[in-house]
Amino acid sequence: MDYGIKGKVAVVTGTGRQGAMGHTIAKTLAGEGVNIACVDVNIEGAEAIAEELRGMGVGAKAYNIDQSEYEQVKEGAAKIAAEMGPVDILVNNAALLRGGGRIQKTTVEDWKNLLRIDLDGPWYWIKEVWDTMVERNWGRIVNISSIAGVQGGFGQANYSAAKAGVIALAKTAALEGARAGIVANTVTLGVIDSAGGRMSESEMMQRISAQVAMRKLGEPADVATLVAFLVSEQCKYITGQDIHVMGGLDLFTY
Repeated sequence: MDYGIKGKVAVVTGTGRQGAMGHTIAKTLAGEGVNIACVDVNIEGAEAIAEELRGMGVGAKAYNIDQSEYEQVKEGAAKIAAEMGPVDILVNNAALLRGGGRIQKTTVEDWKNLLRIDLDGPWYWIKEVWDTMVERNWGRIVNISSIAGVQGGFGQANYSAAKAGVIALAKTAALEGARAGIVANTVTLGVIDSAGGRMSESEMMQRISAQVAMRKLGEPADVATLVAFLVSEQCKYITGQDIHVMGGLDLFTY
């Protein structure tokens, strides 16, 4: 299927680690002819991925942006627009997975630092690409969330709150962009093995797998193929949705 997004410009955050979610999403979109702005604080990793994507015949550049800092996002978004063109697609993938301990043990610093990356950052990006999407009457936004955002996470109050927040953020973007050609959705993940199958080898992951209806962990490609559809021309009447990619981890299993 031709997704109708060849030549579009996409920002994919968290695109600095080989084989991880951001890399796989960026590569899948590049396969559809999308030009990719690879955003990460790991600029060496982002540059390596951008070079790989250019080898696929699309435009790709790496940008060293700390999304916890609004001014960096603002300046970075302007630079991307100047060098690559107006942003059509935004994939808010970058996040820090680090709980602060039980609620009463979480420090104010741990709470604020994680929310600045995992919740403030996605909002900053939406804020900065919004006007050009409205002007062009076309835009696609995908926020990546986690099962912790819908079920909570023991010792992860900060992470859970942030991931619940990005779901609500996408729903609000869907409401506000509905008459401006902007489609916004969330993809909420269970446990995805971004280490090429090595995660499944650990005892903890084997215990988690036993709770998944499919009895296995997901792969980054399981997520990337859904993201590609959600940012496509064909996805024009699905908005404000939170779609789970969990293999049944969120089902009652016994």
